[in-house]
Amino acid sequence: MGKKIAVVITDMFEDVEYTDPAKHLKDGGHELVTIEKESGQTVTGKQGEASVTIDKGIDDVKPGQFDALFIPGGFSPDILRGDDRFVDFVKDFADNGKPILAICHGPQLLINADVLKGRTVTGVKPIVPDLQNAGATVKDVEVVVCQNNLVTSRTPDDLPAFNRESLKVLEG
Repeated sequence: MGKKIAVVITDMFEDVEYTDPAKHLKDGGHELVTIEKESGQTVTGKQGEASVTIDKGIDDVKPGQFDALFIPGGFSPDILRGDDRFVDFVKDFADNGKPILAICHGPQLLINADVLKGRTVTGVKPIVPDLQNAGATVKDVEVVVCQNNLVTSRTPDDLPAFNRESLKVLEG
């Protein structure tokens, strides 16, 4: 049975790091609900190749309404982590052991949620020191699955592995 997946996203997301996983997740039978500050807005990727109409505002959702969380990369996670509502939303998923799928700069939200101590992850090279300072063990590989509920990848080149492992975790 398909899962209901929260997608936290705002302007300047990395286009393909949303569009490619979103296609694979939907093809896998999962429902994606995009979440930003307000519903109905359109956010645009940093390459200008993708735009997303937001389904729900952050104040209109609770983590308990969802089975999993997807955090696309780009500048979007860095922008969202300045808003405690998004940080608290992400923290709830981690605290409850729900699947979290984060690529590229996506783990920046996990850093601010202070949920990486003792976890093994990967991420784009510029955030590796931040991940380590947050208490994570960082591996420079295309995908890391930690405790069967946290999937992380580094860059768009890693999307095939990220999509494959994300679907496996959601099926598990």
